[in-house]
Amino acid sequence: MNRKELIKKYIGFFKSKNHKEIPNVSLVPENDPTVLFTTAGMHPLVPYLLGEKHPLGKKLVNVQRCIRTVDIDEVGDKSHGTFFEMLGNWSLGDYWKEQAIKFSFEFLTKILGLKKKRLAVTIFKGNKEIMVGEDEESIEIWRSLGVPNERIADLGKEDNWWGPAGETGPCGPCTEIFYWTGKGKAPRLYDPKDKNWVEIGNNVFMEYNKTKDNKYEKLKQQNVDFGGGLDRQLAIINNIDDIFKTELYLSIIKTIEKISGKKYGEKEEITRSMRIIADHVKATVFIIGDGVIPSNVEQGYVLRRLIRRVIRHGRKLGMKNFIKAIAEAVFEIYDDYKHLQKEKEKILDELEKEEKKFLETLEKGIKVFEKIIKNKKKLSGKDAFLLYQSYGFPLEIILELAKENRVIVDENEFREEERKHQELSRTESKGRFRSGLANSSMETTKLHTATHLLNEALRKILGNEVKQRGSNITPERLRFDFSFSRKLTDDEIKKVEDLVNEKIKQKLEVIREEMPLKKALESGAQAEFGHKYPKKVYVYTVLDNSEKRKWFSKEICTGPHINNTKKIGKFKIIKEEASSARVRRIKAELLDLDKNNN
Repeated sequence: MNRKELIKKYIGFFKSKNHKEIPNVSLVPENDPTVLFTTAGMHPLVPYLLGEKHPLGKKLVNVQRCIRTVDIDEVGDKSHGTFFEMLGNWSLGDYWKEQAIKFSFEFLTKILGLKKKRLAVTIFKGNKEIMVGEDEESIEIWRSLGVPNERIADLGKEDNWWGPAGETGPCGPCTEIFYWTGKGKAPRLYDPKDKNWVEIGNNVFMEYNKTKDNKYEKLKQQNVDFGGGLDRQLAIINNIDDIFKTELYLSIIKTIEKISGKKYGEKEEITRSMRIIADHVKATVFIIGDGVIPSNVEQGYVLRRLIRRVIRHGRKLGMKNFIKAIAEAVFEIYDDYKHLQKEKEKILDELEKEEKKFLETLEKGIKVFEKIIKNKKKLSGKDAFLLYQSYGFPLEIILELAKENRVIVDENEFREEERKHQELSRTESKGRFRSGLANSSMETTKLHTATHLLNEALRKILGNEVKQRGSNITPERLRFDFSFSRKLTDDEIKKVEDLVNEKIKQKLEVIREEMPLKKALESGAQAEFGHKYPKKVYVYTVLDNSEKRKWFSKEICTGPHINNTKKIGKFKIIKEEASSARVRRIKAELLDLDKNNN
């Protein structure tokens, strides 16, 4: 079975169970400032998990592209990647544990034909601290399906409790499904430490909400969120014990072999580097395809680090100026992602530029290294960390250079400096993630509506060339990307800002309507360029009787929004800059947020 067949079977199965398919959305979350990337299919569903009605109903299914860097140190083994596609299905207050588990079991054993004797599951054993007991219901359901007690493991909060993503938000126990990928008969007893047991799916039962005072309250709506890695399932159903030997990676690996002159599997170190290069190049292609470019902040920083990691491992294999050639294979594998094909030239150009830039940095760093070690026999951990932080030198390269120059590196001091840096990063991250799974504060809500006003103001001042290309909103500011061929003049920026503030002062009513996508577009509603929408959508309209059409702004959006522009406050553009080729970016904030503009 190939990738496209697996997707077809998965979507088809859940459609037969009355689920509606929702779109595969961007890797950059539009309405969730708490995470840098879409790490699971549930991200676009946050408002609906919290109780808002979804236009397509209570039972949903899709395949979602995802980026996860939390397991980046694991990449290089047989089953981990930073980029993957997630098979997902959801119940938004509809079916509960029994149906969810039975759906998963039926799909895996009857549709995919996996052997029941090779399955094992884990459930939540309970936790006194959060006053949630053992998930006995899930145990009984799995037993009724023929899973023996020896294959059902009780695990704690660290393993079998999901969420919240931040300090507050929806969360709950989960039951994970594992499959024996080792040789011969599966062991009678499931052992979580045995790497031959590979996770292929996870049902999360979101029935709690963690509050600011660390209490776990029952949600009014019980949700089911299933996620299963497509790459792992594809490997297993084809009796392959290594995801990098599936069609999802094979042509990429072969390209690396051709360029490097080395063979996958010949040595553990070579194999690990090839896996990292293959995964990271794929991830960078998809990240750039969704509008991110290398930088030193947020998504751009993650992208840059992935590219530099690729270059480092390419160097270990004796490769140079190779990323573009390897990336070509990604477009062939994922030819059904039309946006990738459209952005191919831009993606390859960004990868090539970043590789060239880092190679230049590499040379500068080597000169600094030579200067530091002159007449020395030891390199301090602080100096080594300086090379790591300022020039992107991983410790492996530093050790390699040191060995060539017969210099000893104080690795312990380096690790201590690294630990201090990570601690600082974690402290800073708490500020970013403090708002939980998604932020629906009044500040964020006002900025959402202000973004709609900004979009229309840009179109009125600059013309219909303006099309939304993406947005990101935090409680502090909004960021809006739009297609436009040049830098805005100071006069144009002022006119846009003034028009937005004029509409705020006019105290315009904001209404929400649910309608079919076709009708929404025919009514004049704006949609994000290149974004896929479900068949039914919400449309937010800023009414305006001074306009001939009786509205100022009309957009397809999931919210949240205020009901009158008078609540927004004063709108201020703080920056206008290039985002990528023919795409501009505006950053703006609201002043006097604590004042009620009556």
